[in-house]
Amino acid sequence: MTATALVIGEAVLDVVHAEGAPPDERPGGSAVNVAVALARLGRPVRLATAYADDAAGARIAGHLRAAGVDLAGDPHVLAATPRADAVIDPSGAATYSFEIGWRLPALPAAPAHVVHVTSLAPLLDPGAGDVLALVERIAPTACISYDVNLRPAITGARREVVERVLRTAAAATVVKASDEDLLALWPDRSAGESASALLALPDGPVAVVVTHGGEGASWHACAGADWSTGGVHAEPVEVVDTIGAGDTFAAALLDHLWPLLGPGARDRLAALGPDAWSAALGYAGRAAAVTVGRVGADPPTRAELDVLPGRG
Repeated sequence: MTATALVIGEAVLDVVHAEGAPPDERPGGSAVNVAVALARLGRPVRLATAYADDAAGARIAGHLRAAGVDLAGDPHVLAATPRADAVIDPSGAATYSFEIGWRLPALPAAPAHVVHVTSLAPLLDPGAGDVLALVERIAPTACISYDVNLRPAITGARREVVERVLRTAAAATVVKASDEDLLALWPDRSAGESASALLALPDGPVAVVVTHGGEGASWHACAGADWSTGGVHAEPVEVVDTIGAGDTFAAALLDHLWPLLGPGARDRLAALGPDAWSAALGYAGRAAAVTVGRVGADPPTRAELDVLPGRG
């Protein structure tokens, strides 16, 4: 049976506003970006997402077909396709405003090598409850990756949101978050302290990966009484915009770890040493650097990564 990733989360029409240019409409959303990035890296992927039977939804559907992403269920469960307006500042950073809806479509029972849950999926009602129930039901036997990818402009960071993040993280094998995500959730802690708290959750993740923007990324791992941490520098790149960079990083991290995922992933990932984590984060960082060097969420293909220095 072919090893397949199941990605769960929102689909969005990104409308990018850059100085001196007309608005640029592109399919996006964290889950769409991750699914497309995995597909471009050659991994079979199914996407559980939601959009409307409208022009924006048709554009997203065409984008997914072109990348080779299969739909895990009927996405037409919303009255209007979600939209995100991204304003790009001179540094290339994006500031967002949103018109978002989220529901989890009905999913047929099917095994997955890894289940990746991202961003609004476990946080935004009415779909959040279904996602949390699914994740907690399959957690004992599935390999679950969770990218916090918080959107405070949509969900806020109130107590209920923090509790849902913790519930999802507790069911995950690996958690990814940005330092900004962690600061929004726990403003009185450093990123390292928040990562350690996630690792300490009962039956929680064996590793937490934190991205630090232009400063690189760090890992925090725990195997029984053994804890390890370390980091990698960011790849030098001329930033065009940062849209989709974190999603590309998440997808490339899963791609690099792919042989270790599936049943028994928890033990295999817990056994990784510093060199292995450095290699994984370095690979993910190189993939993300390609994305930030291009307009919008445009992740690299396997062929593009293979020719970069330091590949592997």
